Amino acid sequence: MFFESVKIMLLGMGTVFLFLIIMSYLTQFMSKMILKYAPEAPKVPEPTPRAQAKRSDDKAKVAAIVAAIHHHQTTQN
Repeated sequence: MFFESVKIMLLGMGTVFLFLIIMSYLTQFMSKMILKYAPEAPKVPEPTPRAQAKRSDDKAKVAAIVAAIHHHQTTQN
């Protein structure tokens, strides 16, 4: 009875191990097929915003953070 349970356990573990090996190879195969028939599109560089607009955005962010901190400190007391 004990040996039958060991046989069933090894059969189940072997089945799972075999399935994982097959799944690993199929995943590698699919990856190669995708790269072969559908290569990645070339990346288009994003247009950079003007430095002036970036500076004004930074100033607005700093002003909002300072105002939020001031509001938080005044409402705490």
